[in-house]
Amino acid sequence: MYFVRLTGVINCQVAGHMYISSAGRPLSSQCSQLKNYHLKSIRSRSEHTTTSNLITNKAMPGRKKLHHKSNKAKHQPHQRAEKNGNGKQSQSEKQYANGPTPDPGPFRIAQSEVYGRYLVANRQLEAGELLITEEPLVIGPCVSGDSVCLGCYQPVGLGRDQFRCPGCGWPLCEASCPGLGRRVGHTTEECALYGERRPAFAELLSDRTSPSSVRDLYELVMVVRILLMRTHAPEQFALIARMESHTEERRKNAALWSHYEQNVVGRLRDEWKLGDLASEEGARSVHEICGILDVNCFEIGQKGAKARTLYPSAFLLAHDCSPNTAHTDDPRSFAILLRTSRRVRENEALTLSYAYTLQGTLKRRSFMYEGKLFWCRCRRCADPQELGSDCSAIVCRACQQGTVRAVAPLEQTADWACDRCDHQTKVLDLERQMDHINNDLEAIDVHDIPGLENFLVRYRKTLRPNHYLLLSAKFSLCQIYGRIKGYLLPEMSHQDIVRKERYCREFLAIIDLLEPGLTRLRGLIMYELHAPVMVLAQMGLQSGQISRPDFQRRVKEVAKLLQNSRDILLLEPEGSSEHEMGLAAADAFSKMGL
Repeated sequence: MYFVRLTGVINCQVAGHMYISSAGRPLSSQCSQLKNYHLKSIRSRSEHTTTSNLITNKAMPGRKKLHHKSNKAKHQPHQRAEKNGNGKQSQSEKQYANGPTPDPGPFRIAQSEVYGRYLVANRQLEAGELLITEEPLVIGPCVSGDSVCLGCYQPVGLGRDQFRCPGCGWPLCEASCPGLGRRVGHTTEECALYGERRPAFAELLSDRTSPSSVRDLYELVMVVRILLMRTHAPEQFALIARMESHTEERRKNAALWSHYEQNVVGRLRDEWKLGDLASEEGARSVHEICGILDVNCFEIGQKGAKARTLYPSAFLLAHDCSPNTAHTDDPRSFAILLRTSRRVRENEALTLSYAYTLQGTLKRRSFMYEGKLFWCRCRRCADPQELGSDCSAIVCRACQQGTVRAVAPLEQTADWACDRCDHQTKVLDLERQMDHINNDLEAIDVHDIPGLENFLVRYRKTLRPNHYLLLSAKFSLCQIYGRIKGYLLPEMSHQDIVRKERYCREFLAIIDLLEPGLTRLRGLIMYELHAPVMVLAQMGLQSGQISRPDFQRRVKEVAKLLQNSRDILLLEPEGSSEHEMGLAAADAFSKMGL
């Protein structure tokens, strides 16, 4: 379950257009019980989850991610969130009975022959209730191709002037990195292992190394850390080993299996000379670790840091493309903090999204199948209009008036059709077209306002206004208007301020459909929206274009935006960008004196 979060100038999910965020606290008593429960269970259930949300959670609409995002597998059965339409358990479902039942807490573990193990609300839960807080079992670099410090996961360079660990030669941020020697960072055991194999690892990392080679080397780190846990942290390793890997299903995927056989198993065995991998059983154990990571990992990080983690219990949440929970991670401990984002009914499954919420259905479903080996069949995926958001709709090439949508969205290869004429579009043609547009977006610098505005103009006759690729550009513009040189709020033209307000409102309308409630994106966009609403109200009053009652109405809207933003973002952990924005919203609201 990889999760990422959004925070643009604050946190993001769109590669390059957002950053990452999280939160956490010490293991709660409920999670401690769940941890003990895991030790007694025979097998980890069959599917899981953001990210940066933020994220979360967790990238943003159209931005590419170069690594798998964990998801659970076994095709459609593993989407435990589906269940009955009313959210109640079917008769075949029952509470998982092995081991002690957690004392009346907010949720319980349930078991289904169809969905495996998942979490169910014990009672009606209100928005914002804390469900899980727990420390990571293991943490390591993301499989993104980015070079990061092995202690704190901040970006590092690969040049000669980059500080490197004296023991193993691996690039680190600095000699005083807070992660050196820590369980969640660069341990002494890991350093010793890498130090013995410098030619096969650290010495290959330079500014001349190809991006794919850097990616392959960093991909080994978390696998090696889990292998080391067999000796140095056996209890934690036992919890990881019980998680689902879907090894047999993965074996049937020739490309996926070949990648791990050559780049992970083969490399650790032949180049790293890890002797116990020479046997068939040893090689299978590494494949199982790779599967566990793909299926169960969360992607986390704050203020530039990027990492992926495994948690003892959080992976049990079921998937839904419009989830009822949100998560974040603590920037210091990397502990996960998971809350309800809206009201959850008694017996309703607790859900997270394994994919980027703001991507279109075709991309989301493909992403989940490739990473978790199941085709999502949730309510949003089954709806051609995606719960009213129309995030995938395009303009008909034939009549130029109609809208082209998936006719049978749960059939991945089915043609798309216009709602006004008889024109149909092949899925492969559509995917090529979207990839081309996405590449155009990727080529634009995140701070290039004219470039992003030009992108919106270029494709407004191709994509419908709420298309996820346009939403990605709009989200970036929501954040950088008013925040970069030449476009600071006092310097912005009336037209630019109007644009910022419009993009914020358009984006917020979609978030209210897909991520309603106390969700990070809603809090961030509400904060971004309050400034243009206030400035335009003041301009309108001074110019006589609006009346005093209209001005007061807009001031009240600003106060409401700040209040809601404060209430959402102050749920984020101290030290995170979102929490800092929440403090700013609280300060601005208090100064309004309302």
